[in-house]
Amino acid sequence: MGSFDATEKRIEVTCQRSPSFPREPAMLVRLVKHLYKRIHDNANLLLREYGINHAEYDILMMLYGTAEQSLSPGEVAEATGEKSANITRLTDQLCEKGLITRSADANDRRKLVLALSGQGTDLIQRMLPQINQLLALEVGGLGEAEQKRLETLLKKMLEGMDAL
Repeated sequence: MGSFDATEKRIEVTCQRSPSFPREPAMLVRLVKHLYKRIHDNANLLLREYGINHAEYDILMMLYGTAEQSLSPGEVAEATGEKSANITRLTDQLCEKGLITRSADANDRRKLVLALSGQGTDLIQRMLPQINQLLALEVGGLGEAEQKRLETLLKKMLEGMDAL
């Protein structure tokens, strides 16, 4: 029995008890939640050896993936899906580890800029080979066309949720 089988059976029982319960949306939402948990756990296991966690990794990668390797705290929160209060805590930790810097914006000193430090860039470059392997394993059950189709469908689902 797969680890999701029990959840699927519970959804089926709910549908029997309440025939109007929307099985497919419930299944999709539960699957996404289970996927997120496994992705998060797999990443934390790998990242532990580098002294960071998945949320910190997400921030580092958002900075790394920006041309200037810098963003405002609000942009980091939006890009990572983290709450502002959590961004403050996480960026404090990353600053303490020397992986990012926090400074005033050159154009508006009231604004903060978070930037990847040289040490942060070095860490990312050391981690990337293992991250690449993990990502490949996590989608290993899907062919390239299936991955592209799933990306399209998940983006469409996200857009629908944004409309709420």
